[in-house]
Amino acid sequence: MATGSRAPLPRTPRFLKLIGRIVGLPISEVRGYWAQESRSIRTGSLALALGLGATLIAGIVLASAEGQLEGVPGLLALIPAAIGMRGAIFGALGSRLATGILTGEFERELTRRSYLGRQVEASTILSFASATQAGIIAWAISRALGLNTVPLLDLVAISLIGGLLSSAVLFVVVIIMARRSASVGFNLDDAGAPIITATGDVVTLPALLLATLVLQVPTLSASLGALGIVVGLIAVILGVRQSEPTIRRVVRESLVVLTIAVTIDVLAGVVVEARAEEQFSAAALLVLIPPFIANCGSLGGMLSSRLASKLHTGQLESRLIPGKLASLDFSLTTLLAFLAFTGVGVAGWLAAVIVPGVEPLSLVATVSVTLLGGLFALPILAMTAYAAATTSFRFGFDPDNHGIPIVTATMDLTGVLCLVAAITLLQVGA
Repeated sequence: MATGSRAPLPRTPRFLKLIGRIVGLPISEVRGYWAQESRSIRTGSLALALGLGATLIAGIVLASAEGQLEGVPGLLALIPAAIGMRGAIFGALGSRLATGILTGEFERELTRRSYLGRQVEASTILSFASATQAGIIAWAISRALGLNTVPLLDLVAISLIGGLLSSAVLFVVVIIMARRSASVGFNLDDAGAPIITATGDVVTLPALLLATLVLQVPTLSASLGALGIVVGLIAVILGVRQSEPTIRRVVRESLVVLTIAVTIDVLAGVVVEARAEEQFSAAALLVLIPPFIANCGSLGGMLSSRLASKLHTGQLESRLIPGKLASLDFSLTTLLAFLAFTGVGVAGWLAAVIVPGVEPLSLVATVSVTLLGGLFALPILAMTAYAAATTSFRFGFDPDNHGIPIVTATMDLTGVLCLVAAITLLQVGA
């Protein structure tokens, strides 16, 4: 062998070439960035896997609660809104805490005026306000579209009880994750969105089903619904007139975004309710809804949170056309999306095989649906995350308050549409 001969370079995988073409960057830069972000890939993959397992449980609960859903008209329209609000509020809380850790503002102490305490208080106000709001908007849209629904106060009572029960669990999860992130050093931007979204899915759906028990006592449900409306209004007034500037800013910036988000989420629920008999007649497809939508929101939330942190620290400029660093983050999201949507298909098929009374589709058909739906959803979530983060930052708002709520709400609706489109094109379950 000649002295100056070189060993041949390893062949570049086709999927890496494809990702390079998609984001418009040389393969070497994508490969180098992935090597640099190897810990983020491991953390994000693990978080998505844990989230997948959790949201799959929610899918099984949804598929097995068909009778209870039919017994409470309007509940299926409320479910995406209630789940979406938990993901939006607590995903944004996690994003703000991640930024606080990076900028050195985060404090472990949970006191009234500590950084953590102020963020928790703002999220508490938003939890009360959004729980009432979700019930009102779900009822109003259902009535406007001619869908059958329980009385307004009953739906508000269900939303309030289910929302507050799940919020209590999510507060504990987010605070523990933030403290661990600060002490151990893992990036909360990579793990926060998937785990928070998954936890919200797992605890909110059973909490809502549990809350329907109040309907057995009509006077109790009406009283709780009326109380919820009053408490929601008081929470909004206290939030926007709060003397503490951080809390006031978070509440004021979040209320408008959350109102838009809950409306989109209710429309997503209406789509599911209207298309349930036609497109999701097979219970094996119904199982896919929560994990598929949750993964869309998680991937968009991870990307939005990463972009927000880089905007805060000056690494990223707010530009109309994404620059190189944003494109590299897109490539990372593409890799995680391929893994996530494949996992949704495999896990959904396994769940259909294991759960009694659910007739499974073939593994190939199930994975094909989730991958095709994911292919439709990926560019939407990437563009939404980038636009939400950079636009809010350009106009002087905090991208941590806007990015995750906007992207999760958008993906709650478009994720359902992408899944419906994939099922229709592949004619699965027909």
